[in-house]
Amino acid sequence: MGKQPHSLKVFTGNAHPALAHEIAKHLGVPLGRANVDRFPDGEVRIQILENVRGADVFIIQPTCTPVNENLVELLIMLDAFRRASANRITAVMPYYGYARQDRKDRPRVPISSKLVADLLTSAGAERVLTLDLHASQIQGYFNIPVDHLFATPVTVDYFRKLKLKDVVVVSPDPGGVERARAFAKRLRVPLAIIDKRREDATVVEVMNVIGDVKGKTCLIVDDMIDTGGTLVRGAKALRDQGARTVFACCTHGVFADDAVNKISHSSLEQLVVTNSIPLSSQGQKCKMIKTLSVGPLLAQAIRSIHQETSVSKLFI
Repeated sequence: MGKQPHSLKVFTGNAHPALAHEIAKHLGVPLGRANVDRFPDGEVRIQILENVRGADVFIIQPTCTPVNENLVELLIMLDAFRRASANRITAVMPYYGYARQDRKDRPRVPISSKLVADLLTSAGAERVLTLDLHASQIQGYFNIPVDHLFATPVTVDYFRKLKLKDVVVVSPDPGGVERARAFAKRLRVPLAIIDKRREDATVVEVMNVIGDVKGKTCLIVDDMIDTGGTLVRGAKALRDQGARTVFACCTHGVFADDAVNKISHSSLEQLVVTNSIPLSSQGQKCKMIKTLSVGPLLAQAIRSIHQETSVSKLFI
């Protein structure tokens, strides 16, 4: 008899069960059974409720708010599956938390994205599948395979269907030019850049718009929106430079503090985000925010990894 293929099993923590259910549905497999709850003092308690010996296990867990809770849940789940003799364990992290501290850009600061990579590997992850890292070089912090997907195919398809006229894709800062250029190339439209000066971690002063945006439909492309300050000021700068209307899209709608309120009262026409992390209740009520699903994209990647076929067709 030939070697039997390892069974595909998908599990989830408490970070984003709705996305995990969607991914499992696209894969045509039931969502794995596990208790992920708490001891009375708040410690994470895990029990896997089915046999996973020899299985190819994928754990869906974006490390979004509450970041520390969701990260520790993922680490303990990885340990549980390793001790339950899973054949291979892949951490599926649609949103990779602690990614913003990816280098020492000032004295006496940590490189927390490297620390998280080490923790994941030590806990038992043998592969990581993630989406739109804040900085691509974070892949190099791992000594295990990392499949880094982009949500661009999903968002580009949406904007193509809108059939907007005279579109200019805009990078909200020089650091996001590569992402915005890939977007502009797919839409076959020009590129503009917002030159900004960041006064501190949460306050941004827009300085200049590089490129012709007068009378154009501008589309700001970013990886994540946290407090919304960069986006709102960027949209205002574009309108001040004569842009006819301003759309925006990002992969991760973090929406910390009063970000949704800022966006609601901004000069934006529409903001498109994905469901890489759950949308807050405020975000769900905001009519300006449109959510697209990355469930099918992640399901395709999981299927390719499980079947040992190329994932590169999903990359940009």
